[in-house]
Amino acid sequence: MRLFVSEGAPGSLPVLAAAGRAQGREELLISTVGPEECVVPFLTRPKVPVLQLDSGNYLFSTSAICRYFFLLSGWEQDDLTNQWLEWEATELQPALSAALYYLVVQGKKGEDVLGPVRRALTHIDHSLSRRSCPFLAGETESLADIVLWGALYPLLQDPAYLPEELGALHSWFQTLSSQEPCQRAAETVLKQQGVLALRPYLQKQPLPSSFEGRAVSNEPEEEELVTLSEEEIAMAVTAWEKGLGSLPPLRPQQNPVLPVAGERNVLITSALPYVNNVPHLGNIIGCVLSADVFARYSRLRQWNTLYLCGTDEYGTATETKAMEEGLTPQEICDKYHAIHANIYRWFNISFDIFGRTTTPQQTKITQDIFQRLLTRGFVFQDTVEQLRCEHCARFLADRFVEGVCPFCGYEEARGDQCDKCGKLINAIELKKPQCKVCRSCPVVKSSQHLFLDLPKLEKRLEEWLGKTLPGSDWTPNARFIIRSWLRDGLKPRCITRDLKWGTPVPLEGFEDKVFYVWFDATIGYVSITANYTDQWERWWKNPEQVNLYQFMAKDNVPFHGLVFPCSALGAEDNYTLVNHLIATEYLNYEDGKFSKSRGVGVFGDMAQDTGIPADIWRFYLLYIRPEGQDSAFSWTDMLLKNNSELLNNLGNFINRAGMFVSKFFGGCVPEMVLTPDDRRLLAHVTLELQHYHQLLEKVRIREALRSILTISRHGNQYIQVNEPWKRIKGSEADRQRAGTVTGLAVNIAALLSVMLQPYMPTVSATIQAQLQLPAPACSILLTNFLCTLPAGHQIGTVSPLFQKLENDQIESLRQRFGGGQVRKLKTVLPPSKSHGVLSLSPSSPHSLLFPPFDPAASLLIVFLSCLSWKSPWS
Repeated sequence: MRLFVSEGAPGSLPVLAAAGRAQGREELLISTVGPEECVVPFLTRPKVPVLQLDSGNYLFSTSAICRYFFLLSGWEQDDLTNQWLEWEATELQPALSAALYYLVVQGKKGEDVLGPVRRALTHIDHSLSRRSCPFLAGETESLADIVLWGALYPLLQDPAYLPEELGALHSWFQTLSSQEPCQRAAETVLKQQGVLALRPYLQKQPLPSSFEGRAVSNEPEEEELVTLSEEEIAMAVTAWEKGLGSLPPLRPQQNPVLPVAGERNVLITSALPYVNNVPHLGNIIGCVLSADVFARYSRLRQWNTLYLCGTDEYGTATETKAMEEGLTPQEICDKYHAIHANIYRWFNISFDIFGRTTTPQQTKITQDIFQRLLTRGFVFQDTVEQLRCEHCARFLADRFVEGVCPFCGYEEARGDQCDKCGKLINAIELKKPQCKVCRSCPVVKSSQHLFLDLPKLEKRLEEWLGKTLPGSDWTPNARFIIRSWLRDGLKPRCITRDLKWGTPVPLEGFEDKVFYVWFDATIGYVSITANYTDQWERWWKNPEQVNLYQFMAKDNVPFHGLVFPCSALGAEDNYTLVNHLIATEYLNYEDGKFSKSRGVGVFGDMAQDTGIPADIWRFYLLYIRPEGQDSAFSWTDMLLKNNSELLNNLGNFINRAGMFVSKFFGGCVPEMVLTPDDRRLLAHVTLELQHYHQLLEKVRIREALRSILTISRHGNQYIQVNEPWKRIKGSEADRQRAGTVTGLAVNIAALLSVMLQPYMPTVSATIQAQLQLPAPACSILLTNFLCTLPAGHQIGTVSPLFQKLENDQIESLRQRFGGGQVRKLKTVLPPSKSHGVLSLSPSSPHSLLFPPFDPAASLLIVFLSCLSWKSPWS
């Protein structure tokens, strides 16, 4: 077979990607031809791509060529794939041709380009979301995925044309784009030029007639409601009518929380923040806040949940910070551990335990794993050349050396990576290296070290991944990163360092060394649990009964998805390994990057001083959570999202629903007589609630937040259309209608209060207090919309939930946190034992325990925050 493709021809993308599936099945010669070359002898116009079969026949339809390659690979055809291919040809291609023509030939941008394809992109996103499958036709990649990916790639490879709200489309697109055949196809066709590579091809195409002269509008299209069957409506009404009676009994609280046979036992960790500095907003959303949302959701589902985190305290960075501040390493750890704990408490992170790695348990468990690896032949010794600062009398960790990049000449390259060109560096390769502590020139010296023999463990790791990844919720970037490491072949990894501050190495001749922090830091999860309960093995040596979710930014993936699993598999001690590895991309700050060393961006201690409540920060960070691609914090966008989504949408609906009950019905929920329209609304809310569950079960946190806002928009529209404030003044029938609308609306508000709990816990508790929502309904979220505020229920006093952010206020904050500022850390004493705050556990002096949620304490927090945040309605 011979495949003819051309650079800059968009149809070449999917056929090259599909050809990768057939590799090795038949001999295939790929030829690159010019756009004017006639390959098919009986066609009068040039045509590529073309597949010439061994029989002499030609295939010159992109879909037909892709189908042929898929059939060669053993793929079986199905009706759903055929429907997608028909839709791609009749609906997507005309819109996409117009968008690419406007972008590349006419030089248009923004909505002029996105407008023609927005409906098609939304259709793909909704289809993926509703089916809750990673691919268009099911759980595995199909012909439809490759054909649509190839069509969309030239446009969507620019993040500006992939709308951030289409999370399912984001995930699907990134998953396919990260695959090797797709990457090779893109490199061959686009040649590093991006969409501009298509210009010669597109310039020869006529102006797309189907979109010629069509006005482009910036007005958002009205959200289309899904058509519901009578059966779906009837089921929603039945569930609604069962009300509170259908709620299961609350799970009894355990202390400590331990796995229970026969239940879903969920163990959640967030990446241990390094102790030597203050976390910025990117650190917070990347691990602790994302994990907190899932932990809170797990508890609402009545899953047996343990959420843990702690500070990572060993290593060179701690020693250096101690030198800078004139303290001992332990004093530095104590100081910054308290700072971290205070920040996370302010952000309302619901840890079951927030511990630390400088504990006897950490030493005991790390050394045990090491000894087991050593005994089984997975550790060996070797000599390493390192930079040593004679002035400081120490070997220098990679990040404590700066010099000139040997690749691009950047003068502030670190000893492990250049921030400018992004290339990995061995510290001894730096030109003009300097010790970052004293600025003297280090020398190269040799030192004996221990290595984890990852090549010996590679087969075990691949077998484990083969069992774990199918059906798991590993994020696409995590899968791609681990695949990349395995594709290149694992290399031995040094697990020791010439330091004093760390876990001691229990081996003769290595008494002056400690374990490298990234060998023992991930063991910190285990030791933190061991400080929480002496029955820690029920969590960490119980893979059959425990589901482990680990949250982190993408730079931590190799250590959680590869280094620790290899260590645990080699130790042969039945350790619980990660089932679901959830990695975010990076959050940037405005048009730059957060930098701890340069003080750029908003840090956790600063957020507390802005006067903006923690729940608003939580909402915005989760709204822009970098799922699928990097995102950026923007003060202007934060103002817009607060004022539009929170104040005008969510806050407006919940306040109106409650006020109508108070004003028109004396605070007593009225009788509800449902009409067909009301029943359809119940079904639509139920459908969106179920979508919310589907998304959060897959840990698609940002997208699930959109479901809350969608239900709120349905509620606002329902009130606006039915106008209860007018009907209450009319006939008996009108007054009854006003009662039904008000009762249904306030029940939607009650549902939203529970759905909000993982995202905005203080606002959630405030709504529930205002509505006097019965306790069981506050703690359990089923998949059906229930009537939790029946007729006759008395609500409390209703007041506004959110405050408008003003332009001058935001501009002042933008100037204040413009980067490069000197941050003054507050001195934070370790919290004392008191109600509703962090407390030092008497039985575990190295761990901070978060007590169970207390509604009274939560309301006190709300009240106190209101005192310092003047309401515009007062």
